[in-house]
Amino acid sequence: MTVPGPPREDVFADVAAAVLGPGPHSGADLLDVLAQMPAHPVDVVRAGDDLLPRLAHENGLEAALNAARLALRPGGLLVAAVPELDRLRRLRPTAPPPRVSGRGEARQVTVQLWDWAEDGSSYGLEVLQLARSAGRWELVRSVATRHQVLSKEQISEALTGAGFAAVQRLSPKEAGHPLPVWVAVAP
Repeated sequence: MTVPGPPREDVFADVAAAVLGPGPHSGADLLDVLAQMPAHPVDVVRAGDDLLPRLAHENGLEAALNAARLALRPGGLLVAAVPELDRLRRLRPTAPPPRVSGRGEARQVTVQLWDWAEDGSSYGLEVLQLARSAGRWELVRSVATRHQVLSKEQISEALTGAGFAAVQRLSPKEAGHPLPVWVAVAP
């Protein structure tokens, strides 16, 4: 699930261009790969912010990473933004700050609500999107999922276990994305 906000796909394209060089790169979203394997290998498979933790909770992370590797040409990249909430499991916050976009009547607010498991290993995530309409706030979209908390070590192990090479974690500052971005190369 991708929460509305600033364009994040540009960050994935920038990372791919930095590794693969300039030029057009064929790509696919991991969810699309899981729905239907591309007819031809692609240069880049992208995984949005909450996808890997959701797949991990559904016991589908290993199969999804294997599918991504098979969809890539040799030397192709998996680029994934993954929240690292393992340090928060002790605190179990109920929500991050709301995200506000637009101005005046075009303003929208996105709110996340977190419901942590007792042991802190997973959390439920509800995303509510509110928009102004006739001077009032209205709920325009609501999505709920459950995610496993993944540490840096677990993400690295999952990527190398799926057969990726040159696994690298880019900090938010390095990637220009609010979350760490993982880059892994298909053999």
